[in-house]
Amino acid sequence: MLILELSIQGLIQGAIYALIALGLTLVYGLLRILHVAHAALFTLGAYIGVIITNETGSIVLAIVLSMIIIGFLGIGVYRLAYKPLLNKPPLVALIASIGIFIAAEEVYRVILGAYGMSFTNPPLQHQIEFLSGIYLSQARILVLILSIVLIAFLGWLAASTRTGVAWRATVSDAEMAASFGIKIEKVRYINFFVGSALAALAGVMVALLNNLVEPTMGAVPAYKVLAIIVLGGMGSVRGALFASLALGIIESFGTIYIGHLLDRDAIAFTFLILVLMLRPSLFQGSKAKFGVFVRTDSQFRFVRRLAASLCGSSPDAHLRQFE
Repeated sequence: MLILELSIQGLIQGAIYALIALGLTLVYGLLRILHVAHAALFTLGAYIGVIITNETGSIVLAIVLSMIIIGFLGIGVYRLAYKPLLNKPPLVALIASIGIFIAAEEVYRVILGAYGMSFTNPPLQHQIEFLSGIYLSQARILVLILSIVLIAFLGWLAASTRTGVAWRATVSDAEMAASFGIKIEKVRYINFFVGSALAALAGVMVALLNNLVEPTMGAVPAYKVLAIIVLGGMGSVRGALFASLALGIIESFGTIYIGHLLDRDAIAFTFLILVLMLRPSLFQGSKAKFGVFVRTDSQFRFVRRLAASLCGSSPDAHLRQFE
């Protein structure tokens, strides 16, 4: 029973990591930028969730508004910070992203207070028997359900819609995708909106579970998630998902069995370091299988299939000029 309970708790924590990691993975897969400022959006999403809940009493409204507001702020970060730097070396955008994150922490500290913020009346704290003998708060159940639904939706969006085709085509060859009528900027806006909205949801969920939001709450998750996307295979959505869930489970079990030696974060980083040293490809699999947003050696063949889907006919005539 203890093993089952720890596994469920680990999956809940892993689901939160996954929501953050997927946003980073989307951005890296599309632009090859390590979007460290994502952690600042995660924190601001949590603040917005707490403030709206305290003012209105509705956690549902808080989640929806937080995701929308942070989604558009994510687009703003792209337009103001990243778009002017796309022709620069990737390190330039990384430095800009780190600067945004550090500046945002200080802004939160000055405007919202250095000692954090809590729910006046914490919602969804009633315990429910989730399985026989296992009780979870409504907040934890909500985290699990929302994470499953949104991750499944993201998978469907990427694999079964024209938006997903546009995402993958832009990753494979942006110029050729544009030649077939795909609006590259629109694809990037959608990408940043979805990734940022997921970060906002994760922030509200963490606020619900901890009943505390503070200016620096994005720092440790940011470090963990950066390691997660490396473990998952830079740009691989499925790899990031598996690595996130594994980390959550390791933290859950480690806290019980070796918590007297290491704290939760130390356990997580020890696991991440060991995997990176001993088996860095553990969660990556083959790029063809896991890399929804990973560049592969078959870029040209993928764009040929894209052309067939867009033109409704053989793409040879349209692509011969590129061969």
